[in-house]
Amino acid sequence: MLIVHHLNNSRSQRVLWLLEEIGLPYELRAYQRDAKTNLAPPELRAVHPLGKSPVIEAEGRVIAESGAIVEWLCARHAPQMIPEAGTAAHDAHLELMHFAEGSAMTPILLNLYVSRLGEAGAPLKPRIEEQLASHFGHMEATLRPSGHFVLDDLSAVDAMLSFPAEVAIKQGFGAKLPRLAAFVEWVHARPAWKRALEKGGPYAFA
Repeated sequence: MLIVHHLNNSRSQRVLWLLEEIGLPYELRAYQRDAKTNLAPPELRAVHPLGKSPVIEAEGRVIAESGAIVEWLCARHAPQMIPEAGTAAHDAHLELMHFAEGSAMTPILLNLYVSRLGEAGAPLKPRIEEQLASHFGHMEATLRPSGHFVLDDLSAVDAMLSFPAEVAIKQGFGAKLPRLAAFVEWVHARPAWKRALEKGGPYAFA
């Protein structure tokens, strides 16, 4: 049985959604953030040295990092969600899988941390806001007419980019990015997403 170590209000929510979409059974082990620090509990360090989520246990392996987890799950259990190697779609898949946790998450995390500094962080805010708009705008422009990022059906990239897309809408970019807002609305209307939400518990980006 595959085990998912799930932290509330985290990027592991998209892993639960993916598992519900592909119909793969799993055991959920839930963890709660510290109410004051918002950090993951120390128990997660017993699972993986970084003490973060998501982490899965499967086939005798412990696998961390959202991109690696999504790629691993799709390669084994939903290969139709990864474009054929050597195609332009696969090149776009590779780029956007890395973009989701690399470029896209950098200003999101900087915004989170700098916001805790109060006035001390004010000089950094304009640059961070410019980068948020730039990266979210790139996501808007990348969406295909079908409403998906790479294929014209649900793909691994859709799962990965669901989190930064949710953040964008939560931060008020929806009016300027209607296609991205429609993508998030589509994700949240999926029966599999609703099942994942029910199992994962309250989620700040729902």
